[in-house]
Amino acid sequence: MKDTLKHSGMRNKLAEVLIEKGIEDKNVLNAIRKIPRHLFMDSSFEGHAYQDKAFPIAANQTISQPYTVAFQTELLQVSANKKILEIGTGSGYQTAVLLALHAKVYSIERQLELFKKTSIFFKKMGYRPKKMIFGDGYKGMPEEAPFDGIIVTAGAPEVPKTLLAQLKIGGRLVIPVGVNDQIMTLFVRKSEKEFQKTEYGSFRFVPLLENKN
Repeated sequence: MKDTLKHSGMRNKLAEVLIEKGIEDKNVLNAIRKIPRHLFMDSSFEGHAYQDKAFPIAANQTISQPYTVAFQTELLQVSANKKILEIGTGSGYQTAVLLALHAKVYSIERQLELFKKTSIFFKKMGYRPKKMIFGDGYKGMPEEAPFDGIIVTAGAPEVPKTLLAQLKIGGRLVIPVGVNDQIMTLFVRKSEKEFQKTEYGSFRFVPLLENKN
């Protein structure tokens, strides 16, 4: 599959849809305009790649809806050289959005099939996260902590304390919390012991699974 002017035009339209839905961060919108989402998907879905919908990928996972990706990224407040931990590499689309914002991205994927597939794809595309590992997202990446931001791309029944512990003071954790429907939740670390919590409406994610390794 190639990336053509037609695809570029479809991305511009997608960005307009996201603006209508309330996404305001210009850098996030530019990342959506830039990244060839159709290349992150099975070629049979290529025609649908720039609709604001989630689609199936390998290992019974999904590539998130563009609005969800943009919304979570906007909440993270990413800027150049911020150190971001991503829980759930998946197709790599969210990773690519973070890289387009010049973040230093550390990513964990727990599905071996996806981990291998996305690792190869990143090399082919020239996407370079700082570190990508196959592992249990609940554990985070303590050896690389603390992080400016942590983004979780699967629904967690509760907030893993290990992830909160790996945030810098002032750092932000964006996580969908709940079992069937999830509430998008932002935690900002105010001090060693204190976190400010804000909730933002319901979303649907595949579940965040524990104890893989």
